[in-house]
Amino acid sequence: MGTLIPATRYSPPTTLLPAELAQLLQLQVAKLIESPFWTPAQCDQLQQASPADHPAWCQVALGSDYVVEQWRRHPDWLFCQLQGQTLTSVDIWGDELQALVLSAVDEQALQKNLRLFRHRAMTDIIWKDLNRIHSTQQTTAVLSLLADSCIQAAIDWHYPRLCERFGVPVGRESGKPQQLVVLGMGKLGAEELNLSSDIDLIFAFEEKGDTQGGKRELSNEEFFVKLGQKVIQALDQQTVDGFVFRVDMRLRPYGTAGTLAPSFLAMETYYQEQGRDWERYAMIKARVVAGDRQAGERLLDSLRPFVYRRYLDYSAFESLRSMKQMINREVRRKGVEHNVKLGRGGIREVEFIAQAFQLIRGGRDKRLQQRELLAILPLLPEAVGMPRAVVDLLTKAYLFLRDTEHAIQAQADQQTQLLPDDALLRQRLAWVMGCESWEAFSVLLESHRQQVRHHFDQVITDVEEDSSEADSGGEAWIGCWDAEEGDEVSTGWLQEQGFSAPERVFKAIAHLKLSKGYQVMQPMGRERLVALVPLLMPLVARQPEPEQTLERVLLLVEAVLRRTAYLLLLSENPQALEQLVRLCAASSWFAEHLSRYPVLLDELIDTRALYKPMDKQHLRDELNQLMLRIPEQDTEQLMETLRYFKHAQVLRTAAADITGVLPLMKVSDSLTWLAEVILERVLQMCWQALVDRHGRPRREDGEPCDPDFIIVGYGKLGGIELSYGSDLDLVFVHDASVNGETEGPDKPVANQVFFTRLGQKIIHSLTTFTPSGTLYEVDMRLRPSGASGLLVSSLKAFVSYQDNEAWTWEQQALVRARVVAGCPRLAHRFEQARVSCLARVRELPALRQDVLQMRQKMRDSLGSGTGGEEQAFHLKQDQGGIVDIEFLVQFMALAYAERYPELVQYSDNIRILDAAEQVALLSEQEAETLREAYKTYRAAGHRLTLQNQSGVVTDGQLDQLREAVSALWEKLVVADM
Repeated sequence: MGTLIPATRYSPPTTLLPAELAQLLQLQVAKLIESPFWTPAQCDQLQQASPADHPAWCQVALGSDYVVEQWRRHPDWLFCQLQGQTLTSVDIWGDELQALVLSAVDEQALQKNLRLFRHRAMTDIIWKDLNRIHSTQQTTAVLSLLADSCIQAAIDWHYPRLCERFGVPVGRESGKPQQLVVLGMGKLGAEELNLSSDIDLIFAFEEKGDTQGGKRELSNEEFFVKLGQKVIQALDQQTVDGFVFRVDMRLRPYGTAGTLAPSFLAMETYYQEQGRDWERYAMIKARVVAGDRQAGERLLDSLRPFVYRRYLDYSAFESLRSMKQMINREVRRKGVEHNVKLGRGGIREVEFIAQAFQLIRGGRDKRLQQRELLAILPLLPEAVGMPRAVVDLLTKAYLFLRDTEHAIQAQADQQTQLLPDDALLRQRLAWVMGCESWEAFSVLLESHRQQVRHHFDQVITDVEEDSSEADSGGEAWIGCWDAEEGDEVSTGWLQEQGFSAPERVFKAIAHLKLSKGYQVMQPMGRERLVALVPLLMPLVARQPEPEQTLERVLLLVEAVLRRTAYLLLLSENPQALEQLVRLCAASSWFAEHLSRYPVLLDELIDTRALYKPMDKQHLRDELNQLMLRIPEQDTEQLMETLRYFKHAQVLRTAAADITGVLPLMKVSDSLTWLAEVILERVLQMCWQALVDRHGRPRREDGEPCDPDFIIVGYGKLGGIELSYGSDLDLVFVHDASVNGETEGPDKPVANQVFFTRLGQKIIHSLTTFTPSGTLYEVDMRLRPSGASGLLVSSLKAFVSYQDNEAWTWEQQALVRARVVAGCPRLAHRFEQARVSCLARVRELPALRQDVLQMRQKMRDSLGSGTGGEEQAFHLKQDQGGIVDIEFLVQFMALAYAERYPELVQYSDNIRILDAAEQVALLSEQEAETLREAYKTYRAAGHRLTLQNQSGVVTDGQLDQLREAVSALWEKLVVADM
């Protein structure tokens, strides 16, 4: 029989401890008494203690391996708790931490003291939480106070030492000393921290100026950036003693691209001019947690108009609807049904309900300008008319979910909200939550989650478009679905509805039914598929080529047969289904793209966004918002999110392209901006990962690089001419000391090794195949010395190679090169070097011969040749095609840039042709002929790509343009000038 354990708040009345848990309890005791930190007397005392006499101890031993480990190392902590004493009190934390700060002789000692203090406090907090001595609110408040206190302790230790070295930061206008201000965001800001939370922070300082009285003066910003870095290191760095809190700084202005510590003025300017709706959402919970609290409150006062509008903010409905749709997409996409925070009916959805009303009504109703969710929910009946019974249900569900979250995290002090898979861990979690079995706990949990999801669905409901009249031929369509080829009734119906080849319809349906996915479908899945048929088929019948359209759509249907939630999505969103049919009818590429990534079906729901690809800044903002929710250590999820983002934005661009919303040049702009934004983010991720490991490389002047690295785009990327499926021609350049090494104290490496690893990591991030595919294929062969050269060159080496060793074709490629990501200072220097190289004097006969030889070589190996149809024309490689225009442009740039530097100001062909016209190298008619031909060829190529066809045309419609381009090639390149 098991051990008898008295009931706790969640426990059933007087229940026996199951045998498996009783055995685990014995193992925990054995772990303790075998510890080298325990005395024989302490071991005897524990063995003599009866579990029935110490139910609180049993509850914690079953609920937290982390606490057992702390007891193993610190037996006096356990005996203190067994005697009913508290390990520590929040009333004396300030004094205790002050003593720890004063006793720390160096950074290592400070880190050790803070970590030991945290372990002792967490042991006490978990004891009180699992035994319900503290309420959920008390637990989260004490955890938040612990974080506040540790942040302040780190500041108190580092600030005077930095002042001793660099002087005291002084405001330029006031002449007063400046202090760091630390804002807590998210759960810390709301004093709702969980047992193993990250802490989201923003650092700031009030006034710009310089330090005074130190050995070396810095600007105030530089000083507070250094202080911020030290604080992060004191809290976040993993040592043999663990960590204090994981620190996330990505909510600051401009995210990881922004300064670590902006001034108040910079903060106010950013939120006034560039603040996004999701940042308003985040700022609801902002709180001054450490540093200069009075100055921090002044900052929050200045930002309040950004968060809370003075009127009922109905404009927030659209952004909130987008946030809600994003939550729903993530629930479907990530398969997070076992996550009590992010899953369906989870903690995040309760938070959304409260914060939605805060954003809309908080400007007028000051009561809603509070941070803690449990302070907001009781206000909703009066403030927005929510029934009190609903508030009670949401409150109970939220407390149960938070207690479940704490019970999960208490097990191993890990940042997770996932329900366990292991049977014993499930039993332990259920017991801690007061349930006799996992099944009983699951029923209770599901009940709460269903309540949350139901009310979440009612908040900011999706716009419902007027549904079309129900199709009266539903039964007939289902009859066609079930019929076989040759069925006269169904054949006649299909012909009446516009299908000229019914046999193709029957074959397409039969092919789907023979697929493995269909064969293993569950009854519910088949019901969903049948329900979709009468909605789908009338839309297909209205298309110009209905049989072809059906084949394309069924390709997608086959791809989602094992995830029939997508069939339900299409049935319940007629507008999305209509867009699907319309776009698949227009493009086989679109149909295959969706079939490869069916998760993108979510993007069809919001037609406002579907046909409006974002500009570059909005792409940055969207990606930043997606990445903020993912821990920086979760590389797999970061890579998956990048890929989803890329596929979704390509889909939007293609939709706008197919429907004629975007002209050709804008399509290329959109795809190029997307690549640049992704490259920026990948560079940031890879750079930070290597800096965390090795420290920053150093420049020639000894200063750390920031990052003094650029990604140079060549070819279509450099020429702002990316198309669907284009690979990226890249070159990496750095500006660090060639002979230097990184500043990392633990694992310094040579600068060249650091940048080589950085380049390899970037390529890996872009090209690794994950469940969502790759980001881009990458071609690095245009770097100095090609495949045999260094992966990353210094700027000096790059310039030397271009001046002394580069072939003519490499200099042609340089015409289309431009910096697409990285350090702005180095980008400027690179562009100067590029122009200087391109604008040097060249011998025209030799240049002409090199260009003609390379062009002929490409025609011979890549052109359509003489075989095949007589009228075949390879748009890119044949005579009079795209490459002739590109080579002509590059020839003019190399030949005349010394006289006309305007020719190499830009990297795209259209603007170079404009420049050639302006300096009279081309007549107006010649320039227009080349521009028209170039855009026409590329538009034709786009259309062929969207139909999954090769870049060869055979109808002779482009012959006139081809002849005109060939004539200009002969005149401008072949003939003597």
